[in-house]
Amino acid sequence: MTAYKLISADSHIVEPPDLYTKRIEGRFRDRAPRLERLETPTGRKFDAWVIGGQQVGTLGAVMQAGQRFEDPSQIDFLGMWEDVRLGAYDPQAMIKENEMDGVWGSCLQPSQGLFWYRIPDSELLTAICRAYNDWIAEFCKPFPDRLKGIAMLNVDDVEEASQELERCARLGLVGAFIPVSPLADKPYRHAIYDRFWWTAQDVGMPLLLHIGTPRGGIPGCEFTMNLGELTGAGRSTTDYWVRYSLGAMIFAGVFDRYPRLKVGSVEHEAAWIPHWLKQMDFTYRERPVFTKGWRSKEGLMPSDYWRRNMFVEFMEDDLGVQMRDTIGVDNMLWGSDFPHAESTWPKSRDFLTRIFAGVPEPDLKKITSENAAKLFGFKLN
Repeated sequence: MTAYKLISADSHIVEPPDLYTKRIEGRFRDRAPRLERLETPTGRKFDAWVIGGQQVGTLGAVMQAGQRFEDPSQIDFLGMWEDVRLGAYDPQAMIKENEMDGVWGSCLQPSQGLFWYRIPDSELLTAICRAYNDWIAEFCKPFPDRLKGIAMLNVDDVEEASQELERCARLGLVGAFIPVSPLADKPYRHAIYDRFWWTAQDVGMPLLLHIGTPRGGIPGCEFTMNLGELTGAGRSTTDYWVRYSLGAMIFAGVFDRYPRLKVGSVEHEAAWIPHWLKQMDFTYRERPVFTKGWRSKEGLMPSDYWRRNMFVEFMEDDLGVQMRDTIGVDNMLWGSDFPHAESTWPKSRDFLTRIFAGVPEPDLKKITSENAAKLFGFKLN
């Protein structure tokens, strides 16, 4: 691989133990998430996030970068704060650990924050998001050209979410998480979100739908407050939720009304996209009874909105790379997932050499650098 500025569009921080207790609004402090040291029945100590007396998330798999290359059988959901890599919560160290991996710049997303979308208390979730957004904005300040922060938003209250998105833009954040599936009675096809879509388009903030971030109470979803409910079947079919949400936006005409809005799938990989696009186009063309009267104002097919308004962030999907022309080279962004157990750190360059074997260099550079630079504001020159 020739030398160029490799950008991970999907990297993570690990939230420090005092993030919420120190920063959350005072009226929520007694309910704020806390990192507590617990013990297994066999006596093994581990740290876990606790909220309202209930364990919600552990440090284990979000801090075990590199373990897959040493002994993947040792990857579990247990771990202690002292063992978290310094680069996961210190910006100077993150730059150094990125450089160990051959990565120049990163978009930074939460770790434990993925679990908070399952919290039923909407006001508390909003307060957690605000505290996190303040912290990640400060984290990125020492290296604004190389570290770009992604906000967290609770969209239960659309007006509040819109105002927080505007605030995050002023803080210098470059995109925002929204739940991969919102409240069950307010799917993304609902007109209530128009104010929010307009705001995201106006401030130029891409919206990201990350694996494992459904709101609580979504029927059939195993990503719940009870960590024991997730099964192999649930974990291996996560792309259902993002396919449905993105499709709901398209068939509701969201991108007709907001043609500059950008929305993307994160960490669901990419090989599912060609079949999904084909099915949407078939439904639009052959089964219009199901589109509830929606027809594109611009004469576009659903797959055209994907190529114009959407993107996908993936890690090591060699099948997706093979189908890049169908998915859209301009729609694909690579990420290392540092410092999680799935991460390609510290061997990202080796992975890219393997999964991009035979791929023309212009395509490689777009997917692993230029697309992220364009979407999130990195300067390559």
